[in-house]
Amino acid sequence: MEKISEAVVGKVRVEAGNTIREAEEKAQEEIERAKKQRETRLEEEKRKMLEGAEEEATRILAQASIKARQKLSRAKTDIITKIIDKVKQNLSEISSDESLLPSLIKEAMDGLGTDKGKIYVSSKDVSSVQKFLKGDRELASKIIEVRKFDCDGGVIAEDIDGKLRVDNTYEARLEMLLPKLLPEISKELFKAS
Repeated sequence: MEKISEAVVGKVRVEAGNTIREAEEKAQEEIERAKKQRETRLEEEKRKMLEGAEEEATRILAQASIKARQKLSRAKTDIITKIIDKVKQNLSEISSDESLLPSLIKEAMDGLGTDKGKIYVSSKDVSSVQKFLKGDRELASKIIEVRKFDCDGGVIAEDIDGKLRVDNTYEARLEMLLPKLLPEISKELFKAS
């Protein structure tokens, strides 16, 4: 009986050993599977975090780039505005060139397309215009009146009824030239940018 008992116990031990080994193997497989799942999740989380960080970095870079371009654009605009203001200031500080007045008056009167009209000039130019008109009888016959006008120089011609005006002042000429000149000025000033 003892032999039977030992045989049964031996058999039970072998089966128990096999069961324990199988259980240990299954447990080890479960542990390995869990490790792999953990590593996969960690890698996925890292990838998501990196993507999020890259997106945020791209967004920040784009915003910084936009702000930099806006600042540059404002600086360029400020420079051009200062140049235009300086030109206007210089126009207001200089006396009208007496040699320019006759051609400005003729252009303005021709632009009216009438036989008679009035002209408006800067108060500093009234005496020069009257002196010029005394020497040019033909043009003087077309101008019925010379009036003072608040401008930096040049002339405004108006028909007798005051319905039609030709503005040939320095300011008007500058305003007409600016749209053509500004791109060229910008191109010259900001070649490298």
